[in-house]
Amino acid sequence: MPSTPATRSTPVTPATSSPGSAPALSAARSPARSDHADAFRHAIRLARRRAGVRVVFGGQVEDGALGLTEFAGTHGDAMVGLRVAPGRGLGGYVLAHQRPYAVNDYVPAATITHDYDSPVVREGLRAIAAAPVSVQGGVRGVLYAAVKDAAPLGDRTTGVLMDAARRLAGEIAVRDEVERRVRRMETAAQAPPPPPSPGTDALRDLHAELRGIAHEIEDTALRDRLRHACDRFLRVGATGAPGAGTGGGDQSRGAPVPRLSPRELDVLSYVALGCTNAEAARRLCLEAETVKAYLRSATRKLGAHGRHQAVAAARRHGLLP
Repeated sequence: MPSTPATRSTPVTPATSSPGSAPALSAARSPARSDHADAFRHAIRLARRRAGVRVVFGGQVEDGALGLTEFAGTHGDAMVGLRVAPGRGLGGYVLAHQRPYAVNDYVPAATITHDYDSPVVREGLRAIAAAPVSVQGGVRGVLYAAVKDAAPLGDRTTGVLMDAARRLAGEIAVRDEVERRVRRMETAAQAPPPPPSPGTDALRDLHAELRGIAHEIEDTALRDRLRHACDRFLRVGATGAPGAGTGGGDQSRGAPVPRLSPRELDVLSYVALGCTNAEAARRLCLEAETVKAYLRSATRKLGAHGRHQAVAAARRHGLLP
């Protein structure tokens, strides 16, 4: 509708641009990352109580527009669900310019457009102030304070409204950061573990095979020599440097290493490859119950609970690759 002669409009803060300048639409397009209706509701109730005005309302920015959803002190539903576009009306002006603004009498004000006069008139609102909820350079919502008299709201009321908007912005910023960290943790938890490198698998297969061969050698000296070579194999890293073992962990930090028998290490080496007790027994030419006994003994010495923990502990101590 065409504007009638202007009444005095009251910018709450010094303007950085004139009311007629081009709206900064990009600043108003930041959608709410999640629903903060409860935070807006609390901010509106607190602002109303502190400012001592009859009506306070507002809502979040979603899909580039402001949705009015939270109200305190209104007597009807004329403005419930109203969508305010950037640059349109008082709220749209605040969205576009990212700064508080106020009018002393809404309908005849010439510094805003009048797309929403009908619901405002039905509610009987005259003097209205609006403040943006600005988070990281984008407007995430707008808070309004209003009275039904055509008179300035005053510095105290506008100050309370701006403070409520700042506090709400801080709350949303904290929630955003928590949400970001939770998403990152959930993504990390859902990501499949990286597959072991072919080189690691090959080393473990070779180590188990060598220990199995050593078990079958009747020549005691040769068998001990081969087992000693297996132990040296563990202490040689990929570059061939002694002490850079593939099992690594506690041994390099000086922790005591459990003393496992050769047979216990033989069994663990095949368990580490995923073999069942029966498969390990077949490869080592032992009875399944014998393998089970060696595994139980090794698990106890390693302070582990179960075969998988025993393998992990043996690797930490540098006893397995």
